[in-house]
Amino acid sequence: MSVEAVPATQPLLEFSVLDAAEMPRSAAPLLRFDGHVAEESGREVFTIALTVQIMVEPAKRSYDDATKERLVEMFGAPERWAQTTNNFLLAEIYLLVPAFTGATGFRVLLPCTFDMEIAAAKYLYSLPDGEVPLLFNFTGSVFYRGEDGRIQITQVPWDRSARLSMPIATWRDMMAHHYPNGSWIRLDEATLDALGRRKAREGLPTYDAVVTQLLEDEGS
Repeated sequence: MSVEAVPATQPLLEFSVLDAAEMPRSAAPLLRFDGHVAEESGREVFTIALTVQIMVEPAKRSYDDATKERLVEMFGAPERWAQTTNNFLLAEIYLLVPAFTGATGFRVLLPCTFDMEIAAAKYLYSLPDGEVPLLFNFTGSVFYRGEDGRIQITQVPWDRSARLSMPIATWRDMMAHHYPNGSWIRLDEATLDALGRRKAREGLPTYDAVVTQLLEDEGS
């Protein structure tokens, strides 16, 4: 089967993202985005090797004072947010869109972390309510049937994108399901060993109890 150069008439692709939800019965936190692609020329598309870049657009929502305080570490002082709340990468996902003519749906699966040293997790954790403004940028290769019946290949245009406002409750409910009443931080091995020694010495039941005791000692 030969692969030819791009002919004059190429597939005309339009992408959209319709919804976001937790992927049920997943072993770890996994968001599912329901994507849709339409091809306007009516050509038969065999597959799209698709790259989906998911960006957060923090400047596209408002924040109360308490949320601004939690996000100072990411964006600096609130009076500078007009310059500092730039888009940042949430994830880059690779997938194959199956054969279709006209239009079809596809799923973008996003593994999520509760590591507070990851910018995306820190941002999402800081939002008490409202929506997360997301920008989806699409690139990749399209394999389709040309006018002569042979397989052709072309690139997804660089300007293909879509937006979705995801309720922060979608992310919070998913995390509460997998990590009820908890979150995660990374510790150096030496720090963890020191906490373990304190835990054993004081007869404390959990590492959370060790940290709580340390904070109480600091307050006294």
